[in-house]
Amino acid sequence: AKHELNFPLLADEDHAVAEKYGVWIEKSMYGRQYWGINRETFLIGPDGKVRHHWPTATGNEAHAQEVLQVLREMQG
Repeated sequence: AKHELNFPLLADEDHAVAEKYGVWIEKSMYGRQYWGINRETFLIGPDGKVRHHWPTATGNEAHAQEVLQVLREMQG
C-alpha cells in the first residue's frame, strides 16, 4: 500500500518457495556456514511457467533493463 504497487508481493517466511526454485542454499561467509537465498531472477508467465531465468542477478540497473527487454520481447 505504501508504494501503491499494482501486484502482490510474496513473503516466503518458511522458504518453501525458495526451496522449490532451488535458491535456498548453504552459504559461507568468513568461515561461517549458514542457509540463505541465492540471488537469481525468474520471469514467470501468466500461466505460472518460468519463461526466463537469470542464474546470477546483480541487482543493478543494467540487470533491470535486461529483464525489461526480455519482457518486452515476450509481449511482442
